[in-house]
Amino acid sequence: MIPKVTIKFKVSCQLDYKLNDPATFLFSLKCLETGGQKVLVESLRTLPEVRVEEFRIDSGMNRFCRFRTYNPGWISMFYEAEVEASTCLVNVASMVRDEVAELDPEGIPYLFPSRYCQSDILRQQADKMFGHLESPYKIAMAVSDWIYANIAYVMGSSGETCSALETFNNREGVCRDFAHLGIALCRAVSVPARYTSVYAHQLVPQDFHACFEVFIGGMWYIFDPTRLAPLNGMVRIATGRDAADVAVCTYFGDAVLTKSEVLCAVEEVGFEPVTRDSLASAGQAIALL
Repeated sequence: MIPKVTIKFKVSCQLDYKLNDPATFLFSLKCLETGGQKVLVESLRTLPEVRVEEFRIDSGMNRFCRFRTYNPGWISMFYEAEVEASTCLVNVASMVRDEVAELDPEGIPYLFPSRYCQSDILRQQADKMFGHLESPYKIAMAVSDWIYANIAYVMGSSGETCSALETFNNREGVCRDFAHLGIALCRAVSVPARYTSVYAHQLVPQDFHACFEVFIGGMWYIFDPTRLAPLNGMVRIATGRDAADVAVCTYFGDAVLTKSEVLCAVEEVGFEPVTRDSLASAGQAIALL
């Protein structure tokens, strides 16, 4: 049995919107509950108070909230939670390559191109850059390192329609774009990869964050090409094929975001960050459980 480390986090967010007309809001900001992540206590409220509906789509684990406003004005959404999140470290040498013919069905949907991750268009470039590598973990690490070295992190440099292909060509983006490009390049060389939204401890400035995960030997290993937060400081919000599946907020109507405050803090002393470099020196990979 692989040993795990569990850390207690406190997360919160406040989102304020100006309402010019009636609007319907769909949020994905509640922490995911998995075998390795447990929500101890949480609260979600709005001001003014409205009825909030929570649901999951099909058999997915992602938690969505929906509410409707009827009049012009403003509304604020407040969420806070205490969460125990577990990670495990795995020796890279012990990983076995998953051939597509024998791949666990859980990973199959994450081999295909998606709205923001055009792996089919990037296949030729990806094969040229990473196709010679013999293991999926080495591919994912090389992809993440290439993005860090070649794509500039520039706040405000992309919009909600920006795709992996545009990021590859423009050579700049934000965490969402870094994750999309990592996913697309991995899928292009037959490594299943998915998008993960998180609250991130020690991220500066504090905000919602995005990473990507790759599926190897039945486990999902996390990568952050921005290197802006420790990999064991992530609290999972949602996972999907790309950001279209897990957008923090989607609204239908005339609304404008006027304020966004996010917090993720470790509730214990002695937190030791796990980073890309510390993993590489130890020959390990990290998975959010």
